[in-house]
Amino acid sequence: MGDIMRTASFDRAQVLRAAIQAFRHKGFAATTMQDLVTTTGLHPGSIYGAFGNKKGLLLATVDQYVLDRQAELELCFVDLTPFAGLGRYMALVVEEMQRCDSMACLLVKMLQEIGEQDEEVASRISTLLVQHERRLAEALLAAQQTGEARGDASPEQLARWLMIGIYGMRTYAHVHADLDDMQEVADRLLVTLQPVA
Repeated sequence: MGDIMRTASFDRAQVLRAAIQAFRHKGFAATTMQDLVTTTGLHPGSIYGAFGNKKGLLLATVDQYVLDRQAELELCFVDLTPFAGLGRYMALVVEEMQRCDSMACLLVKMLQEIGEQDEEVASRISTLLVQHERRLAEALLAAQQTGEARGDASPEQLARWLMIGIYGMRTYAHVHADLDDMQEVADRLLVTLQPVA
């Protein structure tokens, strides 16, 4: 580890995933440089050298968090119909809420904590959320084309509804994170996206 720290050679994605956990657990302001050193295994000099400062590290962790979530989303559609893929994705959302316990979605936590005070952070997160919504709209368009999703609203409208539902669930899970209850909400949300009988 000492050689790694001296040469600032490290697995960037691994470091960022470790930092994600620190920021999710304690928030931006309460996460100290010592927390980040302990979590990532890097010296402060290596962190500053690679990311500039704590905010630079946060922005990099946000990007990594989204990359990881996007990769998970794409896997949900492998060998499944578009709507079945959305169902798998919603199950993954529920599982993540249960797995992360008291740790919020990184994007939500950072928007709530520093979004209003830092335009760069707010803009980055907003852009990433819009990209995610667009990907869901693509999946919903495909589901409409196969007759699995309702056709009385645009894919963009349905994706917006789904995003509101997902982030409402993430917020609600802070006070009521029962896995069965959250899965029931996810299932009901999916039903509202299906064609009206």
